[in-house]
Amino acid sequence: MRLFAYTTLALATVTLAACGGSDDDPTTPDTAQFTLGVSDAPVDNAESVIACFNAVELTGNGNGTQTFTVGDDLEAPEENDLCLDDEGNPIPNTIGIDLLEFTGNESMVFLENAEIKAGQYGQLRLVMADGSYIMTDTNGDGEAEQVPVQVPSNELKLDGFIADAGGNLNFTVEFDLRHAMTNPVGQEHYIIKPRGVRLVDNSAVGHLKGTVAEGALLFNEACTVAPEDESQPVAYVYLYEGSDLEASTLADNGGSEENEPYASTAVYFDGVDTYDFTMGFIATGEYTAALTCNDADDPEADDDIEFFLTENVTIEASSEPVELEFVGAASE
Repeated sequence: MRLFAYTTLALATVTLAACGGSDDDPTTPDTAQFTLGVSDAPVDNAESVIACFNAVELTGNGNGTQTFTVGDDLEAPEENDLCLDDEGNPIPNTIGIDLLEFTGNESMVFLENAEIKAGQYGQLRLVMADGSYIMTDTNGDGEAEQVPVQVPSNELKLDGFIADAGGNLNFTVEFDLRHAMTNPVGQEHYIIKPRGVRLVDNSAVGHLKGTVAEGALLFNEACTVAPEDESQPVAYVYLYEGSDLEASTLADNGGSEENEPYASTAVYFDGVDTYDFTMGFIATGEYTAALTCNDADDPEADDDIEFFLTENVTIEASSEPVELEFVGAASE
């Protein structure tokens, strides 16, 4: 099974600004404002990643399902012609978004000022449409080709949340494609599975950017230093909840070790002398960042991934990324 995308993909900044009151005060509406954006991190070996969206659904809160449909509701974006059916015609009520245009902590507004009732919501659902695809070099010949992307049942069901009356709630729906996306053997398409997709509280979210010293890469024979093709990753950084974690306890995507990765992303050479990586929309807290040059991480299997360097990092709630540098010698 081939693995797609050595990356963490952050999708959708969700803002809930509640402005409600009690039922005894009819002058204060018991509603909240709902805003949804789209963001991403770099994707390996892909020129574009077009995700086709149809609607956002909110369930629960005693109101059934509240739906905001592309092209129909003012709060949702206008439809475009990037999502095509088998005959090449635009699929109605869809918007195709090239996720590679919105990287790191940048985002695109998907829903704006959608009014919802304050209260408990059971799920936030992203309704996907047919027509999603990536442009990627699948054969390693330097030529990108279009490969379909599918989502089971065309719907991704995420956790619920509470919209407090009078409060301000912000969330991010984050896709970790290194964990969620696979290319099944014998299939001519990729699949996004629900795993690796999570809803995080945007009021307690930060971002991470960092560098890897060339000397650190030279300690591992699996690492590539100063590659001619700057679009190819030279290493990978995995992030784990908790500090001072032993490398032997860190699982890969699909691994069986006790600490599962929170997110992972690729390290790229800048063409001069720097090796950079970024991660967006990370819940605040203490983390262990681990460095590897093994690229064979199949989310359906327990692969032998060697993490040869680790660093602790604290993520704080801020729009400015925390900076991390791998500079130490490889562990014995």
